Amino acid sequence: MVEISPKKLLKMVRKWQMNAATGRKRISYVTADSTVDPRMSPKPVADKGHFIVYTVDGRRFMLPLSYLSSPMFIDLFKMSEDAFGLPGNGHITLPCDALLMEYIVSLVRMGASENVVEALLVSIDIDRCCFASIPDHQHSNKQILLHGC
Repeated sequence: MVEISPKKLLKMVRKWQMNAATGRKRISYVTADSTVDPRMSPKPVADKGHFIVYTVDGRRFMLPLSYLSSPMFIDLFKMSEDAFGLPGNGHITLPCDALLMEYIVSLVRMGASENVVEALLVSIDIDRCCFASIPDHQHSNKQILLHGC
């Protein structure tokens, strides 16, 4: 697992937040649990004590700053920088889709063990990893993990 000093992490986050503040203003408001409130106007910046990230499928997640110290998010930010570079268009895109991001957020909320975190991070390919719904013969959806979709 890669370690990063708190000072360097804070510097990266501030840089990303400044870039995100100048980003698109027409993105729907989605919280970490991906619920959309149509009465809320889209916000270009995060609420106090939060940061915003996007997934490869364009979903917006507002997460508490405490998640920045999570090994899962530290590694996701590094993978994002490797895959997409530093954000030039104003927002940070993580190399996963919304379903996987919801799973990651639930693991961080539950305080998942280091072994679980490590196993998930190993499964995320730098070329992007996403969940896909594939209907079976009974027309019900099952979630499977696909690499590089």
